[in-house]
Amino acid sequence: MKMILFTLITYIIYRVSKKAYTKWPFPWFHPLIIAPAGLILIISIVHVSANQYLDSSRLLTHLLGPATVAFAIPIYKHYSMVKKYIGTIFVSITAGSLAAIISSFGLSELIHLNSDFMISILPRSITTPIAIEVSKEIGGLPALTTVFVILTGVIGGAFGPLVIKGLSIKAPIAKGLALGTAAHGAGTSKALEYGEQEGTFSTLAMIFAAWITLVFGFSLIPLLMTSIH
Repeated sequence: MKMILFTLITYIIYRVSKKAYTKWPFPWFHPLIIAPAGLILIISIVHVSANQYLDSSRLLTHLLGPATVAFAIPIYKHYSMVKKYIGTIFVSITAGSLAAIISSFGLSELIHLNSDFMISILPRSITTPIAIEVSKEIGGLPALTTVFVILTGVIGGAFGPLVIKGLSIKAPIAKGLALGTAAHGAGTSKALEYGEQEGTFSTLAMIFAAWITLVFGFSLIPLLMTSIH
């Protein structure tokens, strides 16, 4: 009963927040911000712990698997275009992944974060499961990495479209690669709102960025950490 109830509540809150965002398209009204805030408020009022909520809404979590596999469909449909621009795609995502790691490191140094926080924040721009594994391998705190990954996705999904509009980016490939590289799953969700091509290249960016960051996790990140000791 609890599973049905919390799954229904989660769905309703998301749909309401999405409708509100459609009517008032301000960044702070983004469903990725409003929906979690609404859920936190509700489980706080009814005195349900986060673990109880996660257990009761696990049906939605299980759907992440099929949803991820479904990303292969637009990639297959646009295979010829992917093949044509594969060099541009690889260079762009590599540069974006490198920029994410170095900017995270520079910001951490600037505000004097301790080494645990610094290591945990470096793999923030890739999808959660891989970010957690990278964090474990380089000595970070996986729970903390998860928080940074979620924040990156929420901020990127909410404010990425404003950046794209401000820079007058028109090409579907550029929009997709930017959102997927910077904001992984949340960015891909936003890219799909633009169109199928944007969603395709955002999906590719999310996948490639995970692979590339995995490589950097065992080479560049340890080198950066060594440089501060």
